[in-house]
Amino acid sequence: MRAVPRRSAKRESDLTDTVPAGRLLGAEFFDRDTVAVARDLLGKVLVREVGGRTLWGRLVEVEAYLGPDDLAAHSSGGRRSPRNEVMYGPPGHAYIYFTYGMHHCLNFVTREEGLAQAVLVRALEPGPGVGRCSGPGLVCRALDIDRNLNGAALVPPSIYVLDDGTPSRRLYATPRIGIGQQGDWDRPSATFLLGLAPPLAPNI
Repeated sequence: MRAVPRRSAKRESDLTDTVPAGRLLGAEFFDRDTVAVARDLLGKVLVREVGGRTLWGRLVEVEAYLGPDDLAAHSSGGRRSPRNEVMYGPPGHAYIYFTYGMHHCLNFVTREEGLAQAVLVRALEPGPGVGRCSGPGLVCRALDIDRNLNGAALVPPSIYVLDDGTPSRRLYATPRIGIGQQGDWDRPSATFLLGLAPPLAPNI
């Protein structure tokens, strides 16, 4: 994992020194048990560079999706299509899908190639000048993320994750949000939250 230096945002506002200095989380970080990756992502910094701007937020809510045996995963039952093909690819890439005809959702591909598992980014603590990030659709809207980034490696300059060594906070595990209609599956705690109470609604 290589270090990424502190950088100043190039924004129309006077914001400076926005991105914490930290170590880049490379493919080896994501090439592990998906639940472990989800838990370890909490508190890390998601960075998006676009249009001369640097946007960032701290990961505070994520959700694990565990492949063909997971009835709520896009790869449930081994389903494979152009939409979810990135999930079957190598770890450390962005899997982005469009839902409800209006929202993009960002996922990080985990495990080795062919297993089709991923972690959904559900919420961030937004950095300076970043809008609301209290749901997966809001995260993508605030960081200007869409399917043009689908399949992108999580490396600078477009989109990446840093570990800035911020001290850990209390972690909560809850059932996943808004997927009861997908049927019963023995994964009662696959949504992970950092330093805040469990959510009451699936804020998009």
